[in-house]
Amino acid sequence: MASKKTVSLFIKGMECAACSSRIEKRLNRLPDVEASVNFATEKAQVTFDPSVTQISDIIKIIEKIGYGAIESEKIDSEKQRLLEQKLRKQTLYCFLLALFCSLPFLLQMVMMFFPNHSMAKTESEMPRLIQWGLATIVEFIAGASFFKAAWKSLRSGSANMDVLVVLGTGMAYLYSSIVTFGGFRHLHIYFEASAMIITLVLLGRLLEDMAKNRAGSAMHSLLSLQPPIGHIEEDGHISDVVVSQIQAGNILVIRSGERVPVDGQIVAGESSFDEAMLTGEAMPVVKQAGDTVFAASINKGGAVRIKAIAVGAHTALAGIIRMVEEAQGSKAPIQKLADKIAGIFVPVVIVIAFLTLAVSWLLTESFSSALVSAVSTLVIACPCSLGLAVPTAIMVGTGAGAKKGILIRNVDALERAKNINYLVVDKTGTITEGKPEVATVSCSAGIKEEDLLTVATSLASQSSHPLSQAIASFGRDKDITIFLPDHILEKAGLGVTGTDKNHHKIRMGSLRFLEESGIKIQDSALSQLHQDEHKKESSFVYIARDNQYLGSIALADPVRPTSKKAVERLYDLGIEVAMLTGDNDITAQKIAENVGIRHYKAGLLPEDKANEIQSLKKQGHYVGMVGDGINDAPALAVADVSFAIGAGSDIAIESADIILMKSNLEEVALAISLSRATMQKMKQNLFFAFIYNVLGIPLAAFGFLNPVIAGAAMAMSSVSVVSNSLLLSRWSAFPSGEIK
Repeated sequence: MASKKTVSLFIKGMECAACSSRIEKRLNRLPDVEASVNFATEKAQVTFDPSVTQISDIIKIIEKIGYGAIESEKIDSEKQRLLEQKLRKQTLYCFLLALFCSLPFLLQMVMMFFPNHSMAKTESEMPRLIQWGLATIVEFIAGASFFKAAWKSLRSGSANMDVLVVLGTGMAYLYSSIVTFGGFRHLHIYFEASAMIITLVLLGRLLEDMAKNRAGSAMHSLLSLQPPIGHIEEDGHISDVVVSQIQAGNILVIRSGERVPVDGQIVAGESSFDEAMLTGEAMPVVKQAGDTVFAASINKGGAVRIKAIAVGAHTALAGIIRMVEEAQGSKAPIQKLADKIAGIFVPVVIVIAFLTLAVSWLLTESFSSALVSAVSTLVIACPCSLGLAVPTAIMVGTGAGAKKGILIRNVDALERAKNINYLVVDKTGTITEGKPEVATVSCSAGIKEEDLLTVATSLASQSSHPLSQAIASFGRDKDITIFLPDHILEKAGLGVTGTDKNHHKIRMGSLRFLEESGIKIQDSALSQLHQDEHKKESSFVYIARDNQYLGSIALADPVRPTSKKAVERLYDLGIEVAMLTGDNDITAQKIAENVGIRHYKAGLLPEDKANEIQSLKKQGHYVGMVGDGINDAPALAVADVSFAIGAGSDIAIESADIILMKSNLEEVALAISLSRATMQKMKQNLFFAFIYNVLGIPLAAFGFLNPVIAGAAMAMSSVSVVSNSLLLSRWSAFPSGEIK
């Protein structure tokens, strides 16, 4: 069976939440297809089995029900920006035409407030034929897009916002036209209502597009970071080429002040690079030959030459953009209610409007007043604000997080993070720098230091654990001659074993690891030394050959300067913090005390950490987990919400819901704060959207709202929801540095 594929589609022509709901339902009827359509981002995330359904079939289905679709990867950022700009210009031109034709109606409405003015003493300030002409231009030229979209919607067997607008304004226009050409001078006409409603809806759509564009500004800024050209060096000559033509292996020159166009490795030169686009950290990082530089980072020093190692969609920047887009395109559980309501909202409103017309006409015996109530009901009941309430908050929240180096894998994690009341943290690389250095080498009686370091460095060179890497580096600096051990076996959280060239069994790892292997460590002098080193917060690695204890290596891993403040901030957020580590108890206790952590457990294996989290969950806690290593992956997987330090292992990052690019525990507090702020905005938006319709529809049905006022209220409801979401851009931190 072929593996499933996920594609992102840019959808053209969606006007409200009912549109996105209809597309989503239709696509999900296809075999082995899972679709999520986001009205705010105008994109669909579609997962399908290529052996059953082709992407071309999916696009045809979308086009058949009246919308356009194109694969997002086939639209570069510049083309997409130009397309959005073109659509906004079309809306602007239609609005300006409608506004020009509606100004006489606006003047006529203003004069109603001055009953003693000579112009207000007549039944109509303008001849009815002129009113008809102006209204016709607005209705069928400026408002042509409403009719086209409404027809497509009805043809597909459903109804959307455009149907409400067309029905409302069309009823007012048709009634007024019959009165005008039928010579019924005693009856009032409503050309001003049809014209002003379309004008106001176009204004609302224009403002909504502008607000949505601002809501997606974080993504636009990310997309614009990569430079358009690069300088390729070949045979001593430098030529400028567009980024899309750069291939892995090309040598590029990065001059001072320029952005790096691809991910690459420095082959000549030394400079500092601003990597704020990846980490959110403004402090430049010094890079030299052999170091990796990332696309969109800025060269702050002298010119360097790099070898391209990842280009286009394979760069770290492209990965960040994909992750943010997927998060923005996913749907929060809280949105399900809004989607269900939006899907049935328009048909229900149409029924209510026609019931209003019939009942009001029956009770008042005035078709004219009944028509006004029905039109007001149709116009005010737009479900746009319902469709925008959640996704716009997600767009702004995830975008703001990305700018700060907080990458949220999916919106479900963003919603769950607000519930965390217990946070479990790893020690090495999370609370500490994760860059241990050898402090002391202690040999057992009769063992030479060189012999000990030969065994330790040889084993360490075969392991990716931070302690092993530190030992390997120390051995290289000491010019220790190493050998390649056979039968290497690494046990996560414990140690590594192998055999040397003389077939001796060699081991390196924790005290528990050696003792479980039957090796006894009895050396009073070493015991005192270990006790002294423990006071310095050192971690110990023990080495043995066969059943002989060779000695130990103490490694110091300094605590991150931000860890203590991070723990304080987490406590301020009402979150209990616990440290789980595989290190020894004395070191764990000392570090926990230094950073203010009240609960800790030491000497744990990866599965022990996972079991501890399971136990906390059974006690009723909502548990978050922060880690950076391979041995943290099981615990990250079972936590309610998992955070990976960005500098950690690929496995830890893949297991996590939220990635912290700064490798700073403070970012966990910021991520939880962001989650709470985003969820608060979602709830506020949904409240505004629901209360608007709950109050607006009855007021309109009972004749308390003028159609023009209803149109203005409808147009502004969506704008107010998006504007409220934009307030999230002020979320991050107060100038004092305190978390909001």
